[in-house]
Amino acid sequence: MTNAEHSSKKPKTVEAKWMLRLYVAGQTPKSLTAFANLKKICEEYLQGSYQIEVIDLIVNPTLAKDDQILALPTLVRKLPEPVKKIIGDLSNTERVLVGLDIRPIL
Repeated sequence: MTNAEHSSKKPKTVEAKWMLRLYVAGQTPKSLTAFANLKKICEEYLQGSYQIEVIDLIVNPTLAKDDQILALPTLVRKLPEPVKKIIGDLSNTERVLVGLDIRPIL
C-alpha cells in the first residue's frame, strides 16, 4: 500500500454539532456570567463542535415565544435533539452537563 492509499484509508471522524441558544435581557451581570460560563463549558467539553446564539430579548422580545422562554437567562439546546432548557447563570457546571446531556470527551 502506498502512502497515498494509506492516507485515504484514515477513519473519518464525525463531530456532533451542538446548537445552543442563550436568551438574555441586556448585558446584566447575570447574563454576562451565563455567557462566560457557557463558553467555558463548551470549550472544555464540546471543543469546537458547537454554535452559540445569544438572543437579547430587550432588543427582540418576540423571539421568546419560539422557545417558550419564561425566565432569564435561559439556555436552550436546539441540537442534538431533543430540545433541553436550563434556567440560570450556568454557574453549576455539573448541573449544566447533566441538564444538556453532555458527556466529557475522553
